[in-house]
Amino acid sequence: MSFDVPSDCRYRESHEWIRPADGRVGISDFAQDELGDVVFVELPADGDEIEAGEALGVVESIKAVSDLYAPVSGTVTAVNDALAQSPELVNEDPYGEGWLLEVEFDEDDLDELLTPTAYRDQIE
Repeated sequence: MSFDVPSDCRYRESHEWIRPADGRVGISDFAQDELGDVVFVELPADGDEIEAGEALGVVESIKAVSDLYAPVSGTVTAVNDALAQSPELVNEDPYGEGWLLEVEFDEDDLDELLTPTAYRDQIE
């Protein structure tokens, strides 16, 4: 099976992504597939500080409850409120409507993340 790995994102080994252009964070196509149907997402609040590598929230599916890890350190500037009513967006469009939050971050943190090529190698 082939998974979508957008070239404009950077990735954590734990399957979270960040799009440096807009600071959006989410979980990868591979991760949503592994989880199965997402039924609940718990996220930090707008204005909260997050730390790279630290848990920032939880995603619950019909199969499991999994921690979400921050790909970078920074300040949460927006949360995808649509997920409260429609958590299945994470499954349907993980890099689009299913984004989790936006963060103001230090570009240096990107050096610790996987390139799209390295991430693809990890999941294939």
